[in-house]
Amino acid sequence: MPDSVVKYEVVDHVATVTLNRPEAMNAITRQMYVELEAAFRDAHRDPEVRCVIVTGEGRAFCSGDDVKQIMLGGDREATTSRLRDVRPKPTPAAVAILECDKPVIAAVNGAAVGWGMDLTLFCDIRIASERAKFGELFIKRGLVSDLGGLWRLPRVVGPSKAAELLFTGDIIDPAEALKIGLVSQVVPAEELMPAANAMAAKIAANPPIAMRYMKEGLRKSVNAGMEEMGAYIGSSLAYLFTTEDHREGALSFVERREPVFKGR
Repeated sequence: MPDSVVKYEVVDHVATVTLNRPEAMNAITRQMYVELEAAFRDAHRDPEVRCVIVTGEGRAFCSGDDVKQIMLGGDREATTSRLRDVRPKPTPAAVAILECDKPVIAAVNGAAVGWGMDLTLFCDIRIASERAKFGELFIKRGLVSDLGGLWRLPRVVGPSKAAELLFTGDIIDPAEALKIGLVSQVVPAEELMPAANAMAAKIAANPPIAMRYMKEGLRKSVNAGMEEMGAYIGSSLAYLFTTEDHREGALSFVERREPVFKGR
């Protein structure tokens, strides 16, 4: 669509989702929330998609909610009423990303603050440009974080560091993000998308059925005990042993060649 604020394309089993409001540092509007949710629902349903990259157009990844539209649009009473109606449950776009059964990589090209930082936390892997910066700014606006900050961040960097970032609203640079485990790589700006695409291609070359089970296992491991995880692993293996991809993986090893997985 010509007026789309989220670009979506699929090439070689990799879907790239690009926030497309560079003139506003990719600040999130209501339309962008809707389009972002739709993009991830599409990626989840499409059997051709094996990995997803999310990034921002221009110099920012995402500068958070568009303050003028989301927080100050219309009169104060109407805005407050609307926001109460909008979020009586998890943000739909957040749920769509968290429920996506394909691995998701955040290619963080610039500022990722507020809901923009939360967006990176909904992803499985974060690769940062040297120009990136991160900040949970919700406390500065008199608000609380979404699921990214309050649910995912403590699991990524630990409860103490999460509390520090959430309570202060401090902005950190890529070096600090790497040090605390928020990102797995920091690369020069011009190498960001090549690095993200290379990782996505490596992931997409793996068996997609097993990948879905692997991602679901990681999701379950957050709260499951040893017995529950053991049962999940056992039932997963019982099915995966029957797949063509498992046989291809074993044969390619014996035959000393690269495997070709077909998702069957």
